Amino acid sequence: MKCNWCEDGGLLERYHDTEWGIPCHSDKMLFEYLMLECMSAGLSWMLMLRKRDIFKTCFADFDYKKVAAFTEEDVNKAMAYPGMIKSRRKIEAVISNAQNFINIQQEFGSFDSYIWAFTEGKTMIYQRHLDGEWLTRNDLSDNVAADLKKRGFKFLGSTLIYSYLQSIGVINDHDPGCSMFIKIGGVIV
Repeated sequence: MKCNWCEDGGLLERYHDTEWGIPCHSDKMLFEYLMLECMSAGLSWMLMLRKRDIFKTCFADFDYKKVAAFTEEDVNKAMAYPGMIKSRRKIEAVISNAQNFINIQQEFGSFDSYIWAFTEGKTMIYQRHLDGEWLTRNDLSDNVAADLKKRGFKFLGSTLIYSYLQSIGVINDHDPGCSMFIKIGGVIV
């Protein structure tokens, strides 16, 4: 059995089965997921998955060091790229976020160390989720979003951060009957 939101036999189902909620500890992937969330502000996640290859092209395969050094010329190239989301503010936010991502790495040794420290390295399962309540934000996402904002990150409020924490496995929000829920596990709080 799988989460019912993903049973499309296509892109969503592949994402669910191979990425969503599986604990991620690669800074490159943590940056990619964070920037997909940034680009998704006001848009659907399915659109992000469909445009993922375009984002990879426009953002140097999500190499945060390269993105952090982007110039106005790079912004203009991204804006002109066919199929790219035409939001200069989001593109500039991705560049600024890459710079801030590197600052966190320098302070904590890795972004992985920083983000997982919020839960002491544990995947969280919220009792409210087990009781059938679907959250879009909580105290954890509020705290992470506030800290990222303080560090200069943009387009990453609490709701997008909650989604991010789900995607990287900090929060296990798979349906309790989904095989991935049991495979990933976590601490019930």
